[in-house]
Amino acid sequence: QLQLVESGGGLVQPGGSLRLSCAASGASLPYYYAIGWFRGAPGKEPEGFSCISSSAETTHYADSVKGRFTISRDDAKNTVYLQMDNLKPEDTAVYYCAAARFSSSVTMGCPDFAFWGQGTQVTVSA
Repeated sequence: QLQLVESGGGLVQPGGSLRLSCAASGASLPYYYAIGWFRGAPGKEPEGFSCISSSAETTHYADSVKGRFTISRDDAKNTVYLQMDNLKPEDTAVYYCAAARFSSSVTMGCPDFAFWGQGTQVTVSA
């Protein structure tokens, strides 16, 4: 059974950067699972904003993060990263990663996700 664990959250000032990690265990990500990133307030349904295909050849970003966030995957570590630059107070949220099986392209959008991590808090404040 695939398990996902997020890490890297914390407190950062506006304009700063953070890199989140989504470490997978129990299954191999490359060519089998697409990974998406979601965020939301505690207790509320999170909203997806980025994903990377199972082949890692395509990525997708919501307009709210395009140009500031970058999603990538390290196959050797079975881990997906989210580099977040030029952070804004409105980026404050709990960030979750999620997995979907066999999504070879996300050019037209992110798939439905079945496996979820527990979340990591990101707070952007002066």
